[in-house]
Amino acid sequence: MSTETIKKTKTVIDLDQIRKKHVNLAIFGHGSVGSILIDQIINSCEEISKRRNLELNIFAIANSTSVLFNKEGVKTNWFDTKAKNGIAYNIHDVIDFAKHNNLENLIAIDNTANEEFVAGYKSLISQGFSLVSSNKIGNTLGLDFYNEIRTLLTENNKEYLYETNVGAGLPLVDTIKLLHLSGENITRIKGVFSGSLSYIFNSFSEKEELFSNVLQAAIKKGFTEPDPREDLCGNDVGRKLLILARELELHNEFEDVKIENLIPKSLRKLSKDEFLTSLSDFDAPFHIRRKNQDSNHVLRYVGDLRGDLSRNDGAILEVKLVSVLKDSMIGQLKGSDSIFEIYTESYGKNPIVIQGAGAGAEVTARGVFGDILRLSDRAN
Repeated sequence: MSTETIKKTKTVIDLDQIRKKHVNLAIFGHGSVGSILIDQIINSCEEISKRRNLELNIFAIANSTSVLFNKEGVKTNWFDTKAKNGIAYNIHDVIDFAKHNNLENLIAIDNTANEEFVAGYKSLISQGFSLVSSNKIGNTLGLDFYNEIRTLLTENNKEYLYETNVGAGLPLVDTIKLLHLSGENITRIKGVFSGSLSYIFNSFSEKEELFSNVLQAAIKKGFTEPDPREDLCGNDVGRKLLILARELELHNEFEDVKIENLIPKSLRKLSKDEFLTSLSDFDAPFHIRRKNQDSNHVLRYVGDLRGDLSRNDGAILEVKLVSVLKDSMIGQLKGSDSIFEIYTESYGKNPIVIQGAGAGAEVTARGVFGDILRLSDRAN
């Protein structure tokens, strides 16, 4: 090969590299969802580079105690490398590292469940980061914070995507946003918002089995939080319902959501270990609920947003255990799936139905990855 040919080939390669869009990611939280997400990105980088002309570079991986920096991007051995080379940090150290290394198209990904970290959103946005989050806290704090974040995003020309806040990988939040922005009048949103409670009540309704046995099975299969009371109290479903209400520009606070706590009062203040040895306290009340249903009905734990949604104070936000017809859409739910019925003026009595896996680390991570790619497509 002649010297001239080599020069031309090198020029083409360099130009191709210049034309590629570079997006730099800082990932906060590497538990079940975060670690799967990191591996998904690393394993997909080569294919994404070829198909989308996009270079995704994870320059920081952090948890609550330490961060691993690499301006060239972390590799498949990131976990061991972070264990050896991770350093103590605060949010400004990540911002300063990105500035010092002239990193562009910055996205911060929040896979924590940490309210203290959410307070750092304002600094990240002000310093050039867009946000992707599986953490619901940022969207369920007081309306003052909620609105301040939106103002900062507009002022700094940044975006905040959180599709996985409700429905894990299902395209729910984006669908509701598009319907609302297009002027469609949404009149009601109803559904089973929790994958863990979906599994529990689908199983409990199918068999003449003690509620405590069904709950123990759900715990063993990893469908619940380590302390199942975090699912059974209903607060998680309440937060998801509040997020959807705010997407409709309803001025609601968490306190406005009426939530039926499924935990017997005798179990609410016990230690986790004491609670787990007292599950039989659930059996009598839930046996009565199942027995007293009309025929051909099943129990479902449902979130319901309804009322005069054109008025900011006219909506009813309610989370409760209900008995529904077995052959209804919600009644036919299986496994740990979630289902959402979106009623609008245009569609009348026939709702838009979104159904599928509404929980799980793999599904949630894939949903976060989708948000990252959406933001990357809009980057310069």
